[in-house]
Formats: sequence, C-alpha cells, structure tokens
Amino acid sequence: MFVYSFKASTVRILGVVCIALVGIIAMVAFVPTYVTAGNADKPAVQVGSESVSIKYDKIKSQEDVVNFLAQFGWQVEGKAIEVKEVSVPAEFDKIYAGYNQLQLAQGLDLTRYKGKTLTRYTFKITNFEGYEGEVLANVLVWRKKVVGGDVCSAEITGGFVQGFEKK
Repeated sequence: MFVYSFKASTVRILGVVCIALVGIIAMVAFVPTYVTAGNADKPAVQVGSESVSIKYDKIKSQEDVVNFLAQFGWQVEGKAIEVKEVSVPAEFDKIYAGYNQLQLAQGLDLTRYKGKTLTRYTFKITNFEGYEGEVLANVLVWRKKVVGGDVCSAEITGGFVQGFEKK
C-alpha cells in the first residue's frame, strides 16, 4: 500500500497547470485559423467568393517574381524593367508611413525591414483593365521572400497606386 501526501501549494500548482492546459486546448480547437498552411505570416487572399493561398516565399529569380504576380492574375512583359537595391529608412517620413499603410492593407508590413536593403523588381503589366497608360508592378524582396510592393501607374500626375490584388 502506498500513501501520498500533497501540500496545499502542490495542489494549487497542479490546478493552475490543468486549467492552463484546458485553456490552450480550447483555443486551438475553437479559434478559427486565418493563416494558410506553409505561409505562416501572410493571410489568404479573397478572390471572388473563394480564398486563394498566395505564396510569398521562395523568390530566387525574376521568373519567381513573375509567378508571384501571376497568382494575383497579373501578366507582365518578359524581363523586369528594373532590378534595384533599395534601402528602407530607419525612420519613416510621411510618404513611407502612407506607403506602409498600403502594405498593411494587403497583409504586409515594412516596419520590420527598417534600415534594411531590399531588392525591388519592376515589371510592366500587360493585362490591366480600365486604364490606358503604362502600369507597373513593384515587388520588394528580402531574403527570398516578398515583403512589400504595389501595382501603380507610370505617370506621376493623375496616376494611382494599389496593392497586388486586382480591383
């Protein structure tokens, strides 16, 4: 026959651990997942009535950037117009803060890359509807991962800037 004795503090600790464990299990079971598998920090994109998983990683070449843009339905002219190293400032001015708002709206955030040097790929989009001028796609890549970018008109006045998703 075995006899065990517990102190009151031991029982409390076991109770707290059990409650915490039940809470974690409940959160895992009942909290919906908004993140797609394989892309842990980027949300799925709504296209029409269905959710499409967009891959933001494994960007090693211009062809990978073209495939990234194709996920949103964009077609581009063969090679990039420009491939350039750009520096994200350590402190955002009004323009960068506004540009980061566009990034936040599409599930990206440039604040994590303050002070870092990114690669910007610029392509001419060939299938943009409803605009007669030249339309460009800028894709910002850091360590083989898309971290920002936009679709914009090439004209300085009277132009537009939007996220990757087609409107």
